[in-house]
Formats: sequence, structure tokens, C-alpha cells
Amino acid sequence: MAIEVREATPEEWDEAGRVTADAYREFVRNADWESYLDQIANVRGRADRTTIIVALDDRRIVGSATLELEGRVEPEDDPTLAPDEAHIRMLGVAPSHRGAGIGSLLMDECEARAREAGKTFVTLHTTSRMSAAQAMYASRGYGRGPDRVFDDGFVLLSYSKRL
Repeated sequence: MAIEVREATPEEWDEAGRVTADAYREFVRNADWESYLDQIANVRGRADRTTIIVALDDRRIVGSATLELEGRVEPEDDPTLAPDEAHIRMLGVAPSHRGAGIGSLLMDECEARAREAGKTFVTLHTTSRMSAAQAMYASRGYGRGPDRVFDDGFVLLSYSKRL
């Protein structure tokens, strides 16, 4: 399998969002997550302030990630990025293509673009239910940081890595 990884074109944004939301669907825990799936699918709504990376298998999108280099997905809710920080969000691989290293290829591209942008530090979040993602991040040298706990008790596990 030859996977191409690159920045998404505007014509690919809707499909990238659909594939990534499908990748997250199994982790839905309640109705609040349903609205998060809508946010994940809305690549068009964040592409003007973030970088959308896609993985393609024979020209078919099989995964994507959102890279925050300067702008945030939710600028009103998320803390401002430090000058040397990049943040990876919404990394997802189609269930039919999991276990083939596509997540790592997406991470490689995000890290390369962060370096090109002069960033020296990458952060990301995941959840306790996403054990495969946690294992991938640890294997890539990401260390755990303080969790982000929301008012409703939902916890995002924090990871970071120096580039």
C-alpha cells in the first residue's frame, strides 16, 4: 500500500471531515460527543486558520489531522499557542485502514510542517478510550502532561514532545 500524505485541497475538505468523524464514531460516549463529531466533520469551518493534512490510498482519503500552527480550531475556547508550539488535533484513520501505520505517517507530516514553521514543541490531546492513539504517541516520544478537565468531568489526556 502506497499512502500519499499531504495538505488537503479545498475540494477534499468535506471528505476529510467525513472520514475523520467516522474514525471517532466508535468513541462516542453520549449526546455531547455527537456534536463533537459534527465539529470534526466541519473541516471547511477551520481550514482558514489551521492546516489540514490528509492521507490518501489510491486517491481516496483514509485519514486526516488538523495542525494548529498559528490559529486555533476554537480560538474563543482554547488557550493561545506559545510562539514555539504547534498543536495536533482530530487525527483519525478510517477503521478499514487502521494498523497500517497511517496515523504515524500523518504524525510525521504534522511534525515536519511544525519544524518548517519554526516550532520546537508539539502538543496534543486524546482520551482514555483511545488506547491505540496513546500507544502511538508514547512510541513516538511524546510525554504526558497535565490533563485538561472540563466542568462536566470530561478529561483530555495531554501529550507533548520537543522537536
